Amino acid sequence: MRKIVINGVDGNFGKVVADNVLKLIPKEELLFTAPRAEKLAEYKKLGINTAVADFNSADSLQAIYQDADKVLLISMPFVGAKRRQAHKNFVEACVKAHVGQVIYTSVLSAGNPFNPSIENRDHGYTEALIQNTSLDYIFLRNSLFAEAFITDYYRAVNNGETTIEKNMGDGRVWFISRQDAALAAANALNNDLLHREVLNINGIEPLTYTDFLKIANEVSGNEIKYVKRTDEELYEYFDSIGVPRNTDGDFSKSPIQATSEGMVTFGTTVRAGYLDVPVSDFSKLTGRKPLTVRYMFQHQADFQLGDRHPTE
Repeated sequence: MRKIVINGVDGNFGKVVADNVLKLIPKEELLFTAPRAEKLAEYKKLGINTAVADFNSADSLQAIYQDADKVLLISMPFVGAKRRQAHKNFVEACVKAHVGQVIYTSVLSAGNPFNPSIENRDHGYTEALIQNTSLDYIFLRNSLFAEAFITDYYRAVNNGETTIEKNMGDGRVWFISRQDAALAAANALNNDLLHREVLNINGIEPLTYTDFLKIANEVSGNEIKYVKRTDEELYEYFDSIGVPRNTDGDFSKSPIQATSEGMVTFGTTVRAGYLDVPVSDFSKLTGRKPLTVRYMFQHQADFQLGDRHPTE
């Protein structure tokens, strides 16, 4: 019997992966983890094996992953040295535990050393760590999640704002829904044919932020305009409304549940064309086309970013 481990089922992304994987893999083959026991209670009631995973300890992770056929690592919800250390602990544990294959949720262009995104440093580091071991792997390089931008759009609408400020210029993004990216992860967990693969998980069409707002306004009946800003101007704007620069900041009063460093440097990445990658493996992996941005706005209640789930 196989052993398939899914980490972070308490998070916004991990929960959708768990829901999808239960439709594909017998629950007897699954082991779900989360950083706190109470977050696993609903799955224990379903008869699924669970474990509390401490990413600060490679030894404790090794015991959980021992002889697993596949282990999914959803990138940690913090950025920088802390995340890189947690991912290093994960990789070391998988090697010692003789894991068959690691599946990692990365980002588009993670292998490009010139990609300016602060997030990219962590993803490129993690991919390199895994590739320099004997581990088999599937890297799922996700495009930007549309949910972050849909949530931001309705934040502006609900606050009576008439403009949204971005530094994305006229760069294009193949927006993917978080639901689709999670579906791709579930299908990768159920796929025994892919080995040492790097897959681009892209949306169905390339959109500038102007294109994105045009769809949003047409569907919602609002009229939000795009104000193009420089990187420094955008940092000043986020500082003025209380958005933390990094994940160590205080999000309790922030109107946006993301860091300004992450958003600004992703905007730089978009503007410079690093996310305009026309190759997508989503349909080949899942057997269907990705959801469109228009569909997501037509069903916007189902495509919100949700609360942050920081993990120490």
